[in-house]
Amino acid sequence: MTRPLEAMVPHLASGSDSPRLADTLGGQRHIFVRDLVLSCNIGVYRHERDAPQRVRLNIDLAIADDAAGATDRLEDTVSYEQIVGRACAIVDARHYNLVETLAEALAAMCLDDPRVRAARIRVEKLDVFANTGAVGVEIERPRRSRPEK
Repeated sequence: MTRPLEAMVPHLASGSDSPRLADTLGGQRHIFVRDLVLSCNIGVYRHERDAPQRVRLNIDLAIADDAAGATDRLEDTVSYEQIVGRACAIVDARHYNLVETLAEALAAMCLDDPRVRAARIRVEKLDVFANTGAVGVEIERPRRSRPEK
């Protein structure tokens, strides 16, 4: 039996904009990657296609509370080292027209791990406008439960 969305990620279901993904009662922890800056082939305009530009990634994951706290073993948790490596590979894999497309690819990668209950991904283009720090998108995707047969 699958748990309802409200039990897995309460703030998603309630419409809250709370950044909190750790939840003691729901048995989940929060793993994150902050401010990963990479060179990315991204954009729809000709000048964006001619040269890579800097993007900043922030990845937040709600993880089913696992044995890592008790065992102190890397293989018992979701490894942020692997998340960073796979994120770099996704960024390097192709040209993206839209930050939304890159964000969806990153979320899908994170949700490949069955322990990840939800992923919040922020993709920011850092050098688009001289008078802004960044422009971009943030998405949040819950694990989709499989329909019961």
